[in-house]
Amino acid sequence: MTRIILASRSPRRKKLLKQLGINFEVYPSQVEENSNRKNPELLVEELALLKARDVAKQFPDSLIIGSDTIVVHQNKIIGKPENEDQAFELLGKLSNSDHFVYTGVALVKTDKNNSIEAERTFHEQTKVTFSALSEKDIAAYIKSGNPMDKAGAYGIQDDLGALFVEKIEGDYYNVVGFPLNRFYRELKNFMPDFKLITS
Repeated sequence: MTRIILASRSPRRKKLLKQLGINFEVYPSQVEENSNRKNPELLVEELALLKARDVAKQFPDSLIIGSDTIVVHQNKIIGKPENEDQAFELLGKLSNSDHFVYTGVALVKTDKNNSIEAERTFHEQTKVTFSALSEKDIAAYIKSGNPMDKAGAYGIQDDLGALFVEKIEGDYYNVVGFPLNRFYRELKNFMPDFKLITS
């Protein structure tokens, strides 16, 4: 049976992948998330592939899943905040405006000799609209600590983070950090014999 490895330390991706009822292991990539790409679609796919390839070196006869999520606001890429002040600034910018969430996913299959025999990358985009945020609301959310490990300084699944979102266009789970529907469709094409959902 093919081992499945999630090359991510994100608790949200781990939780979402568990929803599919498959057995997998978590082995976070140690690769630095650096890229000179300005195109968000190419950026998230490249970083996802770098993570998957990094972990693939250690797992023969396995499927490695890499992923990366960014937020784009007014054509500027927004990553995770470095501190609370930056989180406050980022959320202030997202207030009362639209932004886009991009998640890239890479599927890497290794053979028994630990060589990469197949790769596939794809991305999903979701448009998110924030209502107007008060400084008090932003400060309360930052105090919870939830913004600090998330691209764009918020989590749509968080109690307060959910209140900021007026509407979305696209895949909700993509905003959480992993596009389940697209992943399922891509995986069925990538590994036709693989049974994803357990009984």
